[in-house]
Amino acid sequence: QVQLVESGGGSVQAGGSLRPSCAFSGQMDRVYCLGWFRQAPGKEREGVAAFDSDGSTSYADSVKGRFTISKDNDKNILYLQMNALKPEDTATYYCAQGNWVAAKFDKHEYNYWGQGTQVTVSS
Repeated sequence: QVQLVESGGGSVQAGGSLRPSCAFSGQMDRVYCLGWFRQAPGKEREGVAAFDSDGSTSYADSVKGRFTISKDNDKNILYLQMNALKPEDTATYYCAQGNWVAAKFDKHEYNYWGQGTQVTVSS
């Protein structure tokens, strides 16, 4: 079992920054992936960024250069630094965990999910 708890969402104006975090705990396989996904009303849940157990990171094209995923191993916290936010980034952001994930942005590859944190960007 893996537990994930997000926090740090909020409301900002376009161009602003936020840094949601995800506290994680529990047993993970040797090869695992921690990811950030988002879901806007009426839209599919989509992958945003992923952090592999080997330290490599992946980003969706829509956020490259603006978002940075990082992990604090001492505190077991996953972060998503979001800069230059746009109104289209408005969504509920979820962190997720999966083992032996091949397709980093396929939500079906992840077994555990947090409850989500709301991010709202106004124009």
